[in-house]
Amino acid sequence: MPAANLPLDGRVARSYRTREAVVDALLDLINEGDLQPTAARIAERAGVSLRLVFHHFNDLETIYAALAKRQLERVAPLMKPAISPSIPLASRIGEFVAQRARMFEFISPVRRSALLREPFTPSLAKQLSGARGLARRQIQTAFDPELAAHEGAERRELLNALDVALSWDAWDMMRRQQGLSESEARRVMERVTRALLINRN
Repeated sequence: MPAANLPLDGRVARSYRTREAVVDALLDLINEGDLQPTAARIAERAGVSLRLVFHHFNDLETIYAALAKRQLERVAPLMKPAISPSIPLASRIGEFVAQRARMFEFISPVRRSALLREPFTPSLAKQLSGARGLARRQIQTAFDPELAAHEGAERRELLNALDVALSWDAWDMMRRQQGLSESEARRVMERVTRALLINRN
C-alpha cells in the first residue's frame, strides 16, 4: 500500500513503515554483497531494535517472503512488453535476450542470496519455482512458431534447451565464472539461442 494511502491510525502507519524499513534494509545489504545478513545486521541497517524486527516478522523466513514479494514488484516492469512471436525470428531473439539481460543484471544479487536460502525456506523455494515457471512460459510464448514446428519429445527437448540457454543460471555462469562483460554475455546468449532455433528449423 503506498504511504499516501495509509490509514490515519498512527500505530498502523508506524507498523507499515517499520516493515518497509526492514525489507529495504535486507535488500540494501544483499545488493551491497552481504548475501546472508543476520537479523541483527538487518535491524541495525533499518535503524530499529532486534526485538522490533521480530515483533513484525515471525522469523527470517517471513522477512525473505516479504522481500520476494517486493522483488517481484520491482522486476515486473523489466519483463514488459512481452516479446511478440509475430516479429522476425532474428529480431525476436535479439529483443528477448536484451530483455533477459536487463532483468538478470538487476536481480542477480537477490537471486544469489535467495539460492543460498532456498533449501531451508519453503516460502522462498515456492517463489523461486514460480519465477522459473514464468520464465519458461515467456520462452514458450515468444518462440511458439519455432516450437510448434516440432512435436512430442522433440518439442520438449527444444524447450528444455531454450530454458537452459536463456536462464539466469547460464547468465550468472558467463558473468561470474567466465568473466564476460554484459555485452559479451548477451552475444553468447544470442548465439546459443540462434543455434537452437535457426539450425533446427
